[in-house]
Amino acid sequence: QIFNQHNATAPNLEQAFHRMAQMEPNLDHDVSWFLLPSYWAKMVVALISFLCFANSYDGDFVFDDSEAIINNKDLRAETPLGDLWYHDFWGSKLSSNTSHKSYRPLTVLTFRINYLFAGGFYPVGFHVINIILHCAISVLMVDVFSILLGGLQFSNKGRRLNLAPKSSLLAALLFAVHPVHTECVAGIVGRADLLCALFFLLSFLGYCKAFRENKEGHTFSVFWVLVSVVLGAIAMLCKEQGITILGLNAVFDALVINKINLLELIRKLLYKDKALENAGLFRKGLLFRITLLMCGGASILYIRWRIMGTGPPAFTEVDNPASFADSLFVRAINYNYYYSLNAWLLLCPWWLCFDWSMGCIPLIKSVSDWRIIALAALWFCLIGLICQALCSEDSHKRRILTLGLGFLIIPFLPASNLFFRVGFVVAERVIYLPSIGYCILFTYGFSLLSKQAKKKKILAVAVLGILLINVMRCALRSSQWRSEEQLFRSALSVCPLNAKVHYNVGKNLADKGNQSAAIKYYREAVRLNPKYVHAMNNLGNILKERNELHEAEELLSLAVQIQPDFAAAWMNLGIVQNSLRRFEEAEQSYWTAIKHRKKYPDCYYNLGRLYADLNRHIDALNAWRNATVLKPEHSLAWNNMIILLDNTGNLAQAEAVGREALELIPNDHSLMFSLANVLGKSQKYKESEALFLKAIKANPNAASYHGNLAVLYHRWGNLDLAKKHYEVSLKLDPMAPGTKENYNLLRRKLEQLQKKGG
Repeated sequence: QIFNQHNATAPNLEQAFHRMAQMEPNLDHDVSWFLLPSYWAKMVVALISFLCFANSYDGDFVFDDSEAIINNKDLRAETPLGDLWYHDFWGSKLSSNTSHKSYRPLTVLTFRINYLFAGGFYPVGFHVINIILHCAISVLMVDVFSILLGGLQFSNKGRRLNLAPKSSLLAALLFAVHPVHTECVAGIVGRADLLCALFFLLSFLGYCKAFRENKEGHTFSVFWVLVSVVLGAIAMLCKEQGITILGLNAVFDALVINKINLLELIRKLLYKDKALENAGLFRKGLLFRITLLMCGGASILYIRWRIMGTGPPAFTEVDNPASFADSLFVRAINYNYYYSLNAWLLLCPWWLCFDWSMGCIPLIKSVSDWRIIALAALWFCLIGLICQALCSEDSHKRRILTLGLGFLIIPFLPASNLFFRVGFVVAERVIYLPSIGYCILFTYGFSLLSKQAKKKKILAVAVLGILLINVMRCALRSSQWRSEEQLFRSALSVCPLNAKVHYNVGKNLADKGNQSAAIKYYREAVRLNPKYVHAMNNLGNILKERNELHEAEELLSLAVQIQPDFAAAWMNLGIVQNSLRRFEEAEQSYWTAIKHRKKYPDCYYNLGRLYADLNRHIDALNAWRNATVLKPEHSLAWNNMIILLDNTGNLAQAEAVGREALELIPNDHSLMFSLANVLGKSQKYKESEALFLKAIKANPNAASYHGNLAVLYHRWGNLDLAKKHYEVSLKLDPMAPGTKENYNLLRRKLEQLQKKGG
């Protein structure tokens, strides 16, 4: 009976504790919004966040996905797992001068798991994981916002109380449906930001758990503080921004746990007040916890520095032009303008673009530029918010504004250019975490308006309308991220001055075979950025294929003049010079390309073709052999070796090379065809026939395959089969060289045999 009485009174104690906690100022008193139980609130947030991005699940690999996933050898099983810890996000060695130093091994590991489970590069699995991650993060936001907006309180049973259920639901919905998150969710490389955010939030929630009073009555748990540090380290191994959670945990500790008044603390520090202890700085445990956070952060950064090396990442002026400006004034004013653009994307995420570099945002070089207004507006708002966060007499207001500004600014610092140069101008993905601060400030502003408004329902309907518009914008933007064509074309109206946008539209058109349209966009890219060597190279390639060799040579020569170590442009220049029969210059261009890129199998292949044209057969064979050593699956190089040896009468050597090639590339029908020709000439008819038939099965519409098999049967004496395959060959290609003559010879022979038989 005593046991039952204890259980009966427990809920009353918990309710009393809840009432005591609610005596503090609370946003929910003023917010006119839906009140749902915690479970249902999380279900609603998960469902709406899923609906926003669900249509991206069957999208392609787009933009940076090609380099980070398709061309990244770290995803393949043959690459040792240990290599992930010494390579950057794109699969390059961190020690390389060309590495971007983006160290995200855990993100790459998830890509590798995706690849292994899917059995190849199938984008659906990659997209589904991204959508699930965003849904999970949005659900966690309900708990995070309940702490940031309502404070940290526990019941007598140690259960955390949600003191702001309405406000936390609204803020979580704002986060879940923000269109600026589309790049992170619909773009597969955005996985880095999603994983970082997941462990970032878990680190914060773990730190909050440290203050749940344990059975021994201790005021905080060292274990959970250390868990928070470890989770922060994991967040950083997913993306660099993750380390900032340790700073935010310290800010949260000072403001929420120790209730420090920053302005009062600053005053006492300035005047060396003896009552400094009363300000909360030396309260039991605070300095110890901050020391743990600082030591953990310093250790993580040191380990990363040792792995990464001391060299800074290599970026070019087109990636971030402001960072290359000679004038400190120009750098400072443009950095601040970039900050204002990021703030605008949070406030009005309508104009979104996959890339904001390369002329999209022209530099501000004078105070007479009207865009200075954006800087003034940004700092007017920030200074106003900072003054309120420091000087307000309302401690609740001070706490929320400071936390909102902290979550807005601190996670953005690694992308701010303040500590090191970054490789972009504006990037929507880097404001995934700072948007937490925006949602806090928006929700607090809504509560203030609700407090003053007489018709609160109209205000609630307006916010509901904003959420609905954002959901539709997310769905539209997600559909644009489903294919490169839609993504690149969507950017033309947002950043018409961005040479990279025109380049990517042109590249997409060229890949689809629309060369005429591609040329137009490549020319515009070069016009917008006369030093855009990649656009020159691709345009030169198309002009080369269209036999416009002189203009192609001009473009490629200019490209290598601008960037002397551009190996691909040197190789393409060599191909053009070879076509113009300027063989010595072509040879020099090929060797220059190889000098700048030691392992360049395609260049060795083209060098071999040059030597073959000059009848330098030994040199040609050596060049093609180098190509196959560097790239064993280089089918064209193997084929050319077999054909050259065959044509020069070295049948035994040609056969040996052909067999070696088929061992490495067993399903290549062109190799089967070439080796079958050699075996036929060596009178190994049965083996030759088997290879011809296998090649035809793989590629039944190749007229030459049927024609050469017919020749084999003709030599072999199987005249009926020879006649059959001659006819198939002529049906597929009536103009096939030599086939018609051979067929006529066979028919005459068959007629003669019939006459003799008659």
